[in-house]
Amino acid sequence: MQDAGIIRNRLKINAAIHNAKLFLEIQKEFESFDKYIWQFVNGKTITNRPESIRALTPKTELSDFMSKEMGKRGLKFRGSTICYAFMQAVGMVDDHTIDCWRKKQYF
Repeated sequence: MQDAGIIRNRLKINAAIHNAKLFLEIQKEFESFDKYIWQFVNGKTITNRPESIRALTPKTELSDFMSKEMGKRGLKFRGSTICYAFMQAVGMVDDHTIDCWRKKQYF
């Protein structure tokens, strides 16, 4: 709690421990966390083609759904915006704008 370089919020620390236990349960139930999480997009990346960064949203109906489903399992600190950022980070959602240099490598 005294280390400024790590999370010091007691609720977040307890949530991380709690979520880690639930993560292991999900792994057992689905054989992997990967199988669990990718079910939300039917195993395929959702490719959006926003014209500009202004067209991006911080959450979607799908991330709302994911957040609710994770909440039913008891996971904490898993709001819709966090879920959507996770989906982007792991490649479940591709939100590169049409003028992005990275997007141009794909198309």
